[in-house]
Amino acid sequence: MPITIRLSRTGTKKRPQYRVVVADSRYPRDGRFIEKLGTYNPMLPKDSKERVQIDLERVKHWLSKGAQPSDRVLRFLDAAGIKKREKRNNPERAVPRKERKAQAEAAAAAPKPAPKPAAPAAEPAAPAAEPAAS
Repeated sequence: MPITIRLSRTGTKKRPQYRVVVADSRYPRDGRFIEKLGTYNPMLPKDSKERVQIDLERVKHWLSKGAQPSDRVLRFLDAAGIKKREKRNNPERAVPRKERKAQAEAAAAAPKPAPKPAAPAAEPAAPAAEPAAS
């Protein structure tokens, strides 16, 4: 049974709140879960203590049993110092979307170079003519 630690959405329309839960990965996002580990309220300021509240001892327990955290939960655990999150590299992110689209269209419209014909069998090179010394 693949276990994940992920967010389950609660709250009303345009006012999200999330539970940090342990669930079977086959269950729906807002469906059945095994245990509630904490809460996440993205509407609060980033420096607020109530924004992310997680029972770290229970998280360690589930990680030791093989539970895999989702990307967002992994960010929370990295901030708490429990599990290291590897940095991702997306070099195209810095390029504005319009420029990326234009580059992709230009690459698609560019004529493809014709394949070069096979070179004939190796022929001996003619010696270079030496200039006459006067």
